[in-house]
Amino acid sequence: MRSFSRFLLRLFGWQIKGSIPADIRKCVIIAAPHTSNIDFVIGRLAYYVLGVSVKFLIKKESFKGPKGKLLIKMGGIPVDRNRSNNLVDQIADLFTLAEQLNVVITPEGTRKLVKTWKKGYYYIALKANIPIVLGFLDYKRKETGFGPLLYPSGDYEKDFQEIKTFYEDKTARFPEKFNLSPDHSR
Repeated sequence: MRSFSRFLLRLFGWQIKGSIPADIRKCVIIAAPHTSNIDFVIGRLAYYVLGVSVKFLIKKESFKGPKGKLLIKMGGIPVDRNRSNNLVDQIADLFTLAEQLNVVITPEGTRKLVKTWKKGYYYIALKANIPIVLGFLDYKRKETGFGPLLYPSGDYEKDFQEIKTFYEDKTARFPEKFNLSPDHSR
C-alpha cells in the first residue's frame, strides 16, 4: 500500500509535511480541517506512505455491509453518536492496554459546519497522559501531515489557543464549513 499511496498522492499533487516523532508510541491525532469525505482518503493515504499504524473513530452507521469489514481492517472504531457511552474513558483505557496506539479524531465531529469543536480528543489525551499531535490537511497548499505535539495541561482554554493558532492558516476543501471555536460546555 505504501508505494501505491505515494503514487496517488503525487498524482494529485499532495505533499506530506512533518512526522510523528519516532519516540512517540501513543498519541491522539487531531484531523482538521474536516469538511469532505476526501479528507479521509488523503489522510489515510498519507498514513500508509509514512508507515504509521492508526485507529480512527467513525460513526457506527458507516460499518454496515462489506464496507464495515474494510473500515475495521483499515483501523476503524465504530462510535454510536446517539448515546452517551463514556467514549472518552473507553478510548483512554485502550491507550492503557496498548504498547503502541495512534488514534485519529476529528474534533469537528462531522463534515458540516459546526459552531464548536468537541473536546473528547483533549480529555482522552489528558486522561491517558499522552500527547496530542496536530494533524492537518491544507487544500490551498496541497499539504497534509503533522504539526507540533501538545501535551494537555488541563487548562483547555489555554491549550486550545495554541491549537487554534496552528490551524488558522490551514485551508479546508470547503472553507465555509471550517470553524475554529472551542467548546465551552465543560
